[in-house]
Amino acid sequence: MSKITLGNESIVGSLTPSNKKSYKVTNRIQEVKKPLYAVVFNFLDARFFDVFVTAGGNRITLYNCLGDGAISALQSYADEDKEESFYTVSWACGVNGNPYVAAGGVKGIIRVIDVNTETIHKSLVGHGDSVNEIRTQPLKPQLVITASKDESVRLWNVETGICILIFAGAGGHRYEVLSVDFHPSDIYRFASCGMDTTVKIWSMKEFWTYVEKSFTWTDDPSKFPTKFVQFPVFTASVHTNYVDCNRWFGDFILSKSVDNEILLWEPQLKENSPGEGTSDVLLRYPVPMCDIWFIKFSCDLHLSSVAIGNQDGKIYVWDLKSCPPVLITKLSHNQSKSVIRQTAMSVDGSTILACCEDGTIWRWDVITK
Repeated sequence: MSKITLGNESIVGSLTPSNKKSYKVTNRIQEVKKPLYAVVFNFLDARFFDVFVTAGGNRITLYNCLGDGAISALQSYADEDKEESFYTVSWACGVNGNPYVAAGGVKGIIRVIDVNTETIHKSLVGHGDSVNEIRTQPLKPQLVITASKDESVRLWNVETGICILIFAGAGGHRYEVLSVDFHPSDIYRFASCGMDTTVKIWSMKEFWTYVEKSFTWTDDPSKFPTKFVQFPVFTASVHTNYVDCNRWFGDFILSKSVDNEILLWEPQLKENSPGEGTSDVLLRYPVPMCDIWFIKFSCDLHLSSVAIGNQDGKIYVWDLKSCPPVLITKLSHNQSKSVIRQTAMSVDGSTILACCEDGTIWRWDVITK
């Protein structure tokens, strides 16, 4: 278990907006009457940078962000199980570059939808409870990891439908896993966090032969020799409450608990002592009225800024390139009062989307001077 080192005081950002950028509301869509939990731009394929997907109820919907604030619906998928409630969705793709979306939620089944054919490509069955987050390996986008209420993280091959690795057991999470994220440049590494208040870093390096085997496996996927991984390479306790979102920032980690702030911290692993190390919390980004769980932040492709909504329908946009932290702007609208469950920033951060508890999608665009 990592220890927080003393003597290194973290720097707290000011909540006075710098207004380095200004945004205006350019669209609002009432998609459904049910809560929308996820909204994600496609960062995997430059052809589809303006395309985003939402998840809520038993429905997944794809949209295109057009000029002048317009949004056009492209296609929609409704799960045959009316009781399904999707909590998360991620872009992925097949080995031939076919775009997929992978969605999961209360039923614990991950639906992989082939966008080109508008049909289910695979249904990934294995989790024993709800799926709280899905993330795609950017260097190998046939691989996704899933965080579940069943206390495990699973690695899947969406092309073949194989569950390759299960991260759970003696050193695993002790409660719901709420968020996962692949390291941006180290293909073997990812981070997970959850209700047990910890953030764990895992390595797949010594199990990579299983990953390679998943691409050439021709037998029944259920017969694949799925491997259990019980021990992370690092466990950090930088939060004292549920941790519901974590994202890599280079070799640093951005993580959020229900304590009205996002932390930027550095995991310092001891190479000779797996699981041990220290955690230096460097910067703190305050987010008022954000003390309920399952509110997720997002960054632009180049990690220049981070956007997060709160339970009052406001969005805080922080500059990730400045120290001390600078609040770029605070976005609010008199009709936006519902909890914002997730934001999505476009590739360059010029568009910010928010999906809300009341089933609305809000679009904000930067005001060009």
